[in-house]
Amino acid sequence: MPKPSTMIAPVVVAALGLAAPAAASTAKREAFGTLPDGTRIEAVTLTGTNGVTARIMTLGATLQSFRAPDRNGTIADIALGHDDAASYVTKPNFWGQTVGRYANRIAGGKFTLDGKTYQLPLNDKTNSLHGGTTGFDKAVWRIVSVHQGPQASVTMALTSPAGDQGYPGKLDVTVTYALDDKGALTIDMQAKTDAPTIINLTNHALFNLAGEGSAGGIYAQRMTVPAARFTPVDATLIPTGELKPVAGTVFDFTRGRVIGQDIRDGRDPQIAIGRGYDHNFVLDKGRTAEPQLAARVEDPASGRVLEVLSTEPGVQFYSGNFLDGTIAGKQGHVYRMGDAFALEPQVFPDTPNHPAFGSARLNPGQTYHHRMIYRVSTTR
Repeated sequence: MPKPSTMIAPVVVAALGLAAPAAASTAKREAFGTLPDGTRIEAVTLTGTNGVTARIMTLGATLQSFRAPDRNGTIADIALGHDDAASYVTKPNFWGQTVGRYANRIAGGKFTLDGKTYQLPLNDKTNSLHGGTTGFDKAVWRIVSVHQGPQASVTMALTSPAGDQGYPGKLDVTVTYALDDKGALTIDMQAKTDAPTIINLTNHALFNLAGEGSAGGIYAQRMTVPAARFTPVDATLIPTGELKPVAGTVFDFTRGRVIGQDIRDGRDPQIAIGRGYDHNFVLDKGRTAEPQLAARVEDPASGRVLEVLSTEPGVQFYSGNFLDGTIAGKQGHVYRMGDAFALEPQVFPDTPNHPAFGSARLNPGQTYHHRMIYRVSTTR
């Protein structure tokens, strides 16, 4: 990995470099430790006037912390992860990173584009997962700009050379995190290529609305997903190609369902395969120009609510099934099965091998653009 400069640039303030108004969201850029190889990592903390904060670090363009108040005003970090940058390397998992070039799984790590077959690393048994062995989550991104004002923001960039992890085309990527004073963290992902390629970027935050490491886990939290269909998977978690109705199944979250209600119902073969939920939902809205609701989760104990909005046609719901207690995260908390959920907006898994799913192709002259929002609030 290249080692970025040790110089910490001053915050770039919108409005001609003048100090931001006292009521505006703020951004603070600072050093965030070093990796085992000596690479220096930086982080930018965005703070809204309502007490919501988001810390983004350059390793993986990662949402390292997301702190939000409960109904009584008590603030907790609701994102799983580590307290220091080095642990993201020594104890790896997908904790809030920007994942790509292709989020989720590609069967056999193979896809064909314009008659040529490309082979990707197999880092998930027989499949390629989240871009390969050294995907975007393991890269050190560079900070392009930091702003504070009505929205505090940071933009990070990465150049992925042609052939990176087997993907064609040089890809120039930017990710902007922007926090407003209403609890909305917008993540804007864009990319351009110099040759035809495929792309599917998302954020892989793992959340527990009761607070990361809380003893109760996520099973009592209630989720709603506006999706009448989902994509069943085979034994290796690759979509079969079917778009199956959720009606009458444990995958029906259209009217809200407690996450733990049927999560151990092994009579549904899909639950048995995924050890719970690890499936893509086909959003009723489809792909949209502006972010629309992909999922809503409410924690009755704390009153915290998380809404996920996106421009993409699908959302992967993962219920933390593979957290096995072998990794200690923030504050030494041991993360176990059911301690978090992920909601990853994206195009469908393995789309390059399923033409009926649509397209993940990006051509020269085009701009890939995925905008998603994590919006937190409370209920009484």
